[in-house]
Amino acid sequence: MLSRINLEHILFLDIETVPETQSFDELDDEKKALWDQKSKYQRKDDFTPEEFYERAGIWAEFGKIICISVGYFNFKGDIRTFRTTTFHGGEVKLLKEFKNLLITHFSSAKHLLCGHNAKEFDFPYIARRMIIHNIELPYKLNLFGKKPWEIPHLDTMELWKFGDYKHFTSLKLLANILGIPSPKEDIDGSMVREVYYEEKNLDRIITYCELDVVTTAQVFLRLRGEELLAENEIKNI
Repeated sequence: MLSRINLEHILFLDIETVPETQSFDELDDEKKALWDQKSKYQRKDDFTPEEFYERAGIWAEFGKIICISVGYFNFKGDIRTFRTTTFHGGEVKLLKEFKNLLITHFSSAKHLLCGHNAKEFDFPYIARRMIIHNIELPYKLNLFGKKPWEIPHLDTMELWKFGDYKHFTSLKLLANILGIPSPKEDIDGSMVREVYYEEKNLDRIITYCELDVVTTAQVFLRLRGEELLAENEIKNI
């Protein structure tokens, strides 16, 4: 039961990713050939490998993480706050900092990670990039040998499916139908590569990522039948 979970035991998160290089031409010949093979099914005959490369950020083998935003609840008496922060910079640096957070503050059996579509994207993407950089996986991301009920992950999209494995609902749509105020975003996921490589505006991406973390927490509250966060309860640290 969701209502039995202590909100302070959940770390909400979201990641933003981009292709590992700004352009297809920067890849070596072997990586170009591998990209051609990997993307062939998705692009079919509609795009060349070079044209399709702007979407490479969705694959951990051809992309990289540029920020991980997290948020968590804090209660002091009747005062509720939701605190957000973001790890950014070089990918190795941000992955190690995120791992350190998990180890120092969210490592016990009671702690859970939560994201939207995170079981399909965020959690495995982070784990794969850690392995690529030879970073030992923290317990919360190391799923080898774990039984399904031992995996410490929550996913608001999965919760909304209610067992319907064919159903996909975006975070934006879910927030809309649940009456959650839309965050004042000036970009969407399709624009992250352009904003990162062409505008070189990481701060803009971080703001977008943190807003998605807040929205995910709001969705979780609605699924529990609880009052949404007010603007003054949300703190960036």
